[in-house]
Amino acid sequence: MPTETTETLFGRYGPGYRWLATVTVMLGTVAAVLTTTSVNVAIPDIMGAFGIGQDRAQWLSTGTLAAMTVGMLLNAWMMTSFGQRRTFIGALGIFVASLTLAGASPNETVLIFCRIVQGAVAGVLQPLSMYTLFRVFPPEQRGTAMGFFGMSVILGPALGPTLGGVMIDQFNWRYIFYVAVPVSAVAILMGSLFLPEREEEGARVRFDWPGFLLLVAALSCLLTGLSNGQREGWHSDIILGLFAVAILAAVGFIAWELRAPQPLVNLKVLANSQFTGAAVVSLLFGVGLFGSTYLVPLFVQTVQHLTPYSAGLMLMPAGLIMGALMPMAGYLSDHVPARTLIVTGLLCFAVSSWWLAGVDANMSFWTIAWCVVVSRLGLSLIKPALNVAALRSLRPELLGQGAGMINFSRQLGGAFGVNVLSVILDRRTFFHSDTFTSLQTAANGATADLLRQVEALLAQAGASADLQSAGALHYLGRVVYAQAYTMGFRDSFLVVAIIFALGLIPAWMMGRAARRRPAL
Repeated sequence: MPTETTETLFGRYGPGYRWLATVTVMLGTVAAVLTTTSVNVAIPDIMGAFGIGQDRAQWLSTGTLAAMTVGMLLNAWMMTSFGQRRTFIGALGIFVASLTLAGASPNETVLIFCRIVQGAVAGVLQPLSMYTLFRVFPPEQRGTAMGFFGMSVILGPALGPTLGGVMIDQFNWRYIFYVAVPVSAVAILMGSLFLPEREEEGARVRFDWPGFLLLVAALSCLLTGLSNGQREGWHSDIILGLFAVAILAAVGFIAWELRAPQPLVNLKVLANSQFTGAAVVSLLFGVGLFGSTYLVPLFVQTVQHLTPYSAGLMLMPAGLIMGALMPMAGYLSDHVPARTLIVTGLLCFAVSSWWLAGVDANMSFWTIAWCVVVSRLGLSLIKPALNVAALRSLRPELLGQGAGMINFSRQLGGAFGVNVLSVILDRRTFFHSDTFTSLQTAANGATADLLRQVEALLAQAGASADLQSAGALHYLGRVVYAQAYTMGFRDSFLVVAIIFALGLIPAWMMGRAARRRPAL
């Protein structure tokens, strides 16, 4: 029998134990999420350091998010087999080792591998934190608890880009991986004191290796196909083959999980229509959230040429406001219907993305910052309400599976969203580039005037006639690409706005299901 159960720790520390457990899991989650978001501002520097393109660099985000989705499904088995304390300490120990290796990585392959490990750890820790808070808070305070959980998830995105920008400006991009090490060390110490040991009796549950391998095959083939489709050709044999394997593996995964004696994912939770609606909202929410978080720093650094520090600073006000509002939103989720908060939050996100769909190189720093603030206000409303609405509909023995599934849905949407929006950005940039290029003819007076002005400037600089003509055409090409790239970002943000608008449908249906059906 375990010597330190949740009840034992409550007896030792009294009612204040719930706050000790809350701070412990919040520190672990912040440490894991901190590095995940700080890397976004470092992508241009990493691309330059290793000489890689966007199709390769985006794996720093998509690989992490994909691993996070798998880690979230591993969480339930790990807590059942090893307990909260060993899972928490072991995951953070691996995380610290991966941070150290990432900071010294000699090439992008090692760095991507470390990012995948870090994503898997973050995936394990987030449901563990949610499960811990549900265990230590009474039912009438679980909305507030989800507000604190949301705040821990948000502090990383709020502080990560800014700290990452400071590290890059003062040192270099490698130092962004060392920021989370001290926080992780403190979390490991607190976890050894304030988290319970394994509380389940009997033998450990056998790990579902077939389901795990099928899931990894489906995700890796899908994301690899999406990230390489632009380079290899969308109709090439290798890309079509990857998509075919992904579909077959996904179908095999579902079929196996339905009949496996000890499944990696208990699909019974999806029999609850309220939980299923919450999972769909979470999926669409992840697509839009992580996609927009990837696009904004990339735009301000590549189009507006802001420094990494300025890019991180742009995201900080929204993160701090959101962190302050998250506990309040958690309180509201105990007293206001979840559907009201979720729909309002999705509308805030849609409005913000629609606003960003008009972005250009001259849009001011604070205009973009306010766009991000509006979206993060939406996040502060959605996250606690969505988690509470999803888990309240489940029986206590399904809470672990439900916590993993709802977070899995969001992260799967995030991995898919970053990859798809990266593809959309490339495709729409090429489309607009071809369109603009076709308009640059001798009959176009504006183009002719621009070429003459550039040739005159080159002539004043002493360039020969041949160099004047070539230089003017080169400059025109750069202007055309810059405008096409900006239009590609506009189209991508418009897609994000549409995704959030679509999320209103399952959110509304989820509220109807909550009135009709009791907890599963």
